[in-house]
Amino acid sequence: MTNYTSVTEFTLLGIPNTEGLENMLFVLFLAFYLFTLLGNLLIFLTILVSSNLHTPMYFFLGNLSVFDIFFPSVSSPKMMLHLMGPSRTISYQGCACQLFFYHFLGGTECFLYTVMAYDRFVAICHPLRYTVIMSHRVCTGLMLGTWLGGCLHGSILTFLVFKLPFCGPNEVDNFFCDIPGLLPLACADTSLAQTVSFTNVDVVTLTCFFLILTSYGHIVISILKIGTSAGRRRAFSTCSAHLISIFLFYGPVMLIYLRPASSPWLDSVIQALNNIVTPSLNPLIYTLRNKDVKLALRQVFTQVVHISGIERR
Repeated sequence: MTNYTSVTEFTLLGIPNTEGLENMLFVLFLAFYLFTLLGNLLIFLTILVSSNLHTPMYFFLGNLSVFDIFFPSVSSPKMMLHLMGPSRTISYQGCACQLFFYHFLGGTECFLYTVMAYDRFVAICHPLRYTVIMSHRVCTGLMLGTWLGGCLHGSILTFLVFKLPFCGPNEVDNFFCDIPGLLPLACADTSLAQTVSFTNVDVVTLTCFFLILTSYGHIVISILKIGTSAGRRRAFSTCSAHLISIFLFYGPVMLIYLRPASSPWLDSVIQALNNIVTPSLNPLIYTLRNKDVKLALRQVFTQVVHISGIERR
């Protein structure tokens, strides 16, 4: 039996070819991260306190805002700490936690986009039965299903990677712990783990994307049957924000995990955009293109200003 000296920590090399840009990247990523936290928290609180937004569509949007707060928090704080400090190490347990929560939250968000597409399908294709089909019980069940599905997805991938022995080298060619950067460091045959893990990611991603396309295929057919152009524009406007978010989310995922060859520099850049930039755009997408959310935000701000004026008196 082969004796292995187990690795106790990993060194994150960061984004390749960015030497000398650490200060600029720190300021840029910090700005995006703070905007992500504040923007999504504002959307979540607005949906929470606005009774007119207590519908299935905004219930799922509120959950999306929660995920967009947690998802970048998996890797962004550690990455910014590494940009400003001499140490780039992460413990073995910390690395495993990063991998689990990255794929747990990523998988959950993947399932959530599928559920949101189904919600739009029911709203547009079966408007008279919408409140019956998308009842509170059904929405809660769907949301719990996305959480459990994401947890199972993350658990499988974490088990497959960290059941392998790591005995050195311990340098991860990325700014956080993920499958493409960790598997080459294992001291054993990784073919089974690589095949199963990437198949898992591919099946989840492609299945969800296919279901979303199916839902929107039916939606487009139903919209084209609407007699008035105003009705068609209104129907398309309710789906446009969701479609933009879907392409921003699935585009990077497919580029990273569905490409036959891996490029550390390209993977790092795409993942930086997916982890930090994309979650910061969702608040803009859903507020600029949604009259209900903009109206609710104005009402919340008005109430806050009114309460502040009373307290000063």
